[in-house]
Amino acid sequence: MNWIESLFFEHTPLQAVIVMSIIIAAGLGLGKIKIGGVGLGVTFVFFMGILAGHLGFSIDPAMLSYAESFGLVLFVYELGLKVGPGFFSSFRSGGIGLNMLGLWVILLGTAMAIAFCYIFSMPMSDMIGVLCGATTNTPALGAAQQALEQLGVSAQGAALGCAVTYPLGVVGVILALIVVRKLFVRAGDIRSGGSQEEADHTFVAGFSVENPGIDGLTIREVASAAKGRFVISRLWRNGEVTIPAGDTVLLAGDRLLVVTTDDELPELRIIFGHQEDTDYNADDIDWNALDSNVVSRHVVVSRPEINGKRLGSLRLRNSYDINISRVTRAGVRLLATPGLILQLGDRLTIVGDQKAIDAVSKLLGNTEAKLRDPNLAAIFIGMVLGLVLGSIPIIIPGISMPVKLGLAGGPMIVGILLGRFGPRLHLVTFTTSSANLMLRGIGLSLYLACLGLEAGAGFFETIMRADGLLWIGMGFLITIIPVLIMAAWAVRKSRIDFGSACGMACGAMANPMALNYANETLPGDNAAVAYATVYPLGMFARVLIAQILVLVFS
Repeated sequence: MNWIESLFFEHTPLQAVIVMSIIIAAGLGLGKIKIGGVGLGVTFVFFMGILAGHLGFSIDPAMLSYAESFGLVLFVYELGLKVGPGFFSSFRSGGIGLNMLGLWVILLGTAMAIAFCYIFSMPMSDMIGVLCGATTNTPALGAAQQALEQLGVSAQGAALGCAVTYPLGVVGVILALIVVRKLFVRAGDIRSGGSQEEADHTFVAGFSVENPGIDGLTIREVASAAKGRFVISRLWRNGEVTIPAGDTVLLAGDRLLVVTTDDELPELRIIFGHQEDTDYNADDIDWNALDSNVVSRHVVVSRPEINGKRLGSLRLRNSYDINISRVTRAGVRLLATPGLILQLGDRLTIVGDQKAIDAVSKLLGNTEAKLRDPNLAAIFIGMVLGLVLGSIPIIIPGISMPVKLGLAGGPMIVGILLGRFGPRLHLVTFTTSSANLMLRGIGLSLYLACLGLEAGAGFFETIMRADGLLWIGMGFLITIIPVLIMAAWAVRKSRIDFGSACGMACGAMANPMALNYANETLPGDNAAVAYATVYPLGMFARVLIAQILVLVFS
């Protein structure tokens, strides 16, 4: 039976794979169990790692460090790719406010840590570990440990403090968000949102031309005078339907099928004169039944050559006598404006003659099978670029050591940039939603399993110490109080939707596990976009604050 013992306890590559697989499988299975309607999901992998470490399981330290780093990098990079298309529009619309709220979360926790130092006469060399564990921020712990070593102070207390407070740091954020949702969130505070570069969410309406001011004007002239954006996909005149172009002249009595956004409707009523009562936004509407002379089809962009091109540059309207009314991207409908940059996987709604649509289909590809395999080369190249960026030292006056974005910050920023600007550079960064979710899940599971296994060996022994219980109590308060205050403030005072408030709190606390909980329980990508918006500044601030606390108070 020695071979069984060596299989589970002798440090070999095979043993590492077996131990990690058991921890992840058991954690994911138990994470599905819900108590009071609440389950921890993938976060339970972390606790299974702690239990395995306590029971004596371990793997080679070098392999443990590699798997932990690779898992974290894979998770944050794929998260960056996912939210990249909507990151900058989100930042413009409310990113500054989200970052200010996130900084308040950080400052409140820091103030509590300093206060606890004085109240309990605790050295900052230990408290900094409690603070890093409570905020689940291992890069900040690493920066603090380096600062302590430069000062000649032992960093063992910081490592232990982080280990014992980390588990409740993970759970505390989730508990705080649950409390905020129960006490402060109303039905209208939960919105699905999207993660696209355009916040369009199209609305289809029928109009009759009754405004004498536009009688005899071309569609191009009307569009240039209007502030809002719209696409006229069909025009009925004297009982016949046509596909209008920019130089089509509008006449009184024309009926129009217009694709726009719901906030543009008041202006369009003024421009055209009358909005019809027919609801064209039902999911089961048969567009081909509107008129037998015009066909409506969905065509998928699958040719890499189209990736990154502006819709207007293809001149499809002039070349094929068709109209593109909408572009659906990851479930979100976007206005088909000439400036819209196409990406692989976009689904175009095309209106026109069947033969013309077939010709456009060949041009765009329309082969979904080509999109099922992710471009793995782009994923690994992006991670390399992210690690290079994360390794660049940033010199800050007054701080003895340079600050780095690290394993998490660098890959996330590169993922955001490639997700947003990759198509413009004709880089194929497209992955299906299922592939992105799987890669993120694998990365997060590896990271949590390694983190738990690493902390599990001395976890329970430290808890049994008197100062260990004190550390846990202080860490839990540092975790839950700032999140409770600022998440409630974000929803009730700042009028931010609950998903974005969750992402803000998770980003400020550098807590991908709590983010995963928010993603599983809330619709849309608001939480993920807000997380990516707040995370880079939050991570930078925490790493900087950790070093300042050590240098000032040690």
